[in-house]
Amino acid sequence: MHPAFAQSGGAPVPIWFVTTESYAQVRDELAPAARRFAETAQFEPKAGQSLLLPGADGALSGVLFGLEPADKADKDRFLPGRLPSLLPAGTYRFANAPHDPRLAALAFALGSYKFTRYRRAEANGAQLALSNEIDGAELSRIAEGVALARDLINTPANDMGPAELEDAARALAAKHGAAFASLVGEELLQQNFPLIHAVGRASPRAPRLIELTWGDAAHPKITLVGKGVCFDTGGLDIKPDSAMLIMKKDMGGAANVLAAAHMIMDAKLKLRLRVLIPAVENAIAGDAFRPLDIYKSRKGITVEIGNTDAEGRLVLADALALADEEKPELIVDMATLTGAARVALGPELAPFYTHDDALAADLARHAQAERDPMWRMPLWKPYESLLESKSADVNNVGGSFAGSITAALFLNRFVTGARAWAHFDIYAWTPSAKPARPDGGECQVARALYALLRERYG
Repeated sequence: MHPAFAQSGGAPVPIWFVTTESYAQVRDELAPAARRFAETAQFEPKAGQSLLLPGADGALSGVLFGLEPADKADKDRFLPGRLPSLLPAGTYRFANAPHDPRLAALAFALGSYKFTRYRRAEANGAQLALSNEIDGAELSRIAEGVALARDLINTPANDMGPAELEDAARALAAKHGAAFASLVGEELLQQNFPLIHAVGRASPRAPRLIELTWGDAAHPKITLVGKGVCFDTGGLDIKPDSAMLIMKKDMGGAANVLAAAHMIMDAKLKLRLRVLIPAVENAIAGDAFRPLDIYKSRKGITVEIGNTDAEGRLVLADALALADEEKPELIVDMATLTGAARVALGPELAPFYTHDDALAADLARHAQAERDPMWRMPLWKPYESLLESKSADVNNVGGSFAGSITAALFLNRFVTGARAWAHFDIYAWTPSAKPARPDGGECQVARALYALLRERYG
């Protein structure tokens, strides 16, 4: 069970969720001393407002916490994620139902997250006793997956290079009894992964392709591919300092597929899972790959380098080609791929691309239910002309227009055998803290994807 959830023991302190409509009724049901205190404090049931209520003996007897009115309940179902930072140590329970009890409990767990690897931080000490109607094991595996992704992304690049990312994937595989393998350095050329090798070869930290497999081989094959660029200087087309500042998060795609993999394996879904992570550092040195270099990819497609800062799609191309060779039921790739996606949809809303209308509809439905936002974007075929090269089959960049779409169209060329494919251009970062979402590394789309796979293969 996640440490934010109480296992047993004690009498939990009640948390009363109130809105402008419900507050009068809740107030009238409070013990006299608590009611008088709330009146004296002039508590107003505004969203996010809280009040600790004393009992007749001075001990904490309850908590009031304001929510949006019912007609605005969709605004932020994660608002209860503020509670762990507001409450003193102890065990609590929901005395009445918030707008969505399951998401409120999950928000409580996600709001208790702290990144403590380099700076000591006291645990909040507030725990939630779950009602019998809420599956604590299910919420725990989701919260654990989110914490895994956040921890990996928040770890700076000096301690999270390709080898350390491999260690994290290996530890996850060992935890769930999954098979594990990796190809490192020159082995990538020997096994025909030239694009992964080209992007990572300038770094003293050897590039690699990480592979995890789990589940019954007879079950439907689902493959997750995550971009693992552990730091991105931009290569010879070097980024300005402002754009390089949080490039430790450029392995956010890898972190998020590992989060989803944890949820899938812990739930023991009836599928055969494969995780592929091309892990590199895009560095600058004498042997760095150059603009207008041309490489033959694993798929046999020749690629001209229009910009060395479009390296993520290159390493994904070789990994997607490998994934596609066994013609799985579904390939999903996640990557912190383009700034254009942020310009179009901002940091919270992840664009995704797929040809499969049924898959898109299911993803959108689960994204809404899980409050794990995403938005379908078009694989607009006429824009393929923007990727044309005079010297190779394709250029890795498409000019100054439609950057997220052309990146997706580039990747689409490397998936021809899978029954379905979806590409997520995520940000993997919360720039400003929100309830249940502290600033820093973030888990995006993994919860919605897991919910979809659980529905299909649970």
